[in-house]
Order: sequence, then C-alpha cells, then structure tokens
Amino acid sequence: MNLIPLGNVISALVFTFLGIFVFVIAFVIMDKVTPYHLWKEIVQEHNMALAILVGAMSIGICIIIASAIH
Repeated sequence: MNLIPLGNVISALVFTFLGIFVFVIAFVIMDKVTPYHLWKEIVQEHNMALAILVGAMSIGICIIIASAIH
C-alpha cells in the first residue's frame, strides 16, 4: 500500500529547491547592495547587531518566499 503518492513528494522537492534558490539569489543581492562585506563584518569583526539584522531579513525573505510558493 502506497501511503504517500510519489507526485506529492516530487512537488514538495521541486518547491523546496525553488524556494532555496530564490532565497540564495535574494541573499546575494542583499549582500551586494550593502556597503560592506557581510561575512567579514559578522565573522571577523563580530558585529552582533549586523548578524541580528541579517537574520531578521533572512526570516522575512523566507516568509515572503513561502507565502508566494504556497
């Protein structure tokens, strides 16, 4: 007995990878628009405020992508 139809699994995987791809593109654009290098500021300079801001922006982008895909 097949509990989960294969089409549903394939659709979920396609939308998952599509959402991740859109998020990566949005994050790269966000990194290019900022006047400083995000990775250097967060990891090397230990800029906690910037890390919190980037995290909040990432969650916001993910919510928008999830709503658009849903």
